[in-house]
Amino acid sequence: MVVYTRQGCGLCRRAEELVRREARGADVRLVDVDGDPALQARYSVRVPVVTIDGHEVAELEVAPGDVRRAMVRARHPRR
Repeated sequence: MVVYTRQGCGLCRRAEELVRREARGADVRLVDVDGDPALQARYSVRVPVVTIDGHEVAELEVAPGDVRRAMVRARHPRR
């Protein structure tokens, strides 16, 4: 799971805390979009953006239910 974020972003800080709490035991990586021009262009003002297995599952106001549902779908994909 990746959380795309940036320094000084209050929404990002809250999303990081929520994801760490909801994703107990999962590998969570934080990526500062301002460190990479391509990521900065891609995510611009949309941060925070949460991805699981490369799929965007939440952005901006990240809700606990969004993260939980996405984790369940990732573990049990439709066949």
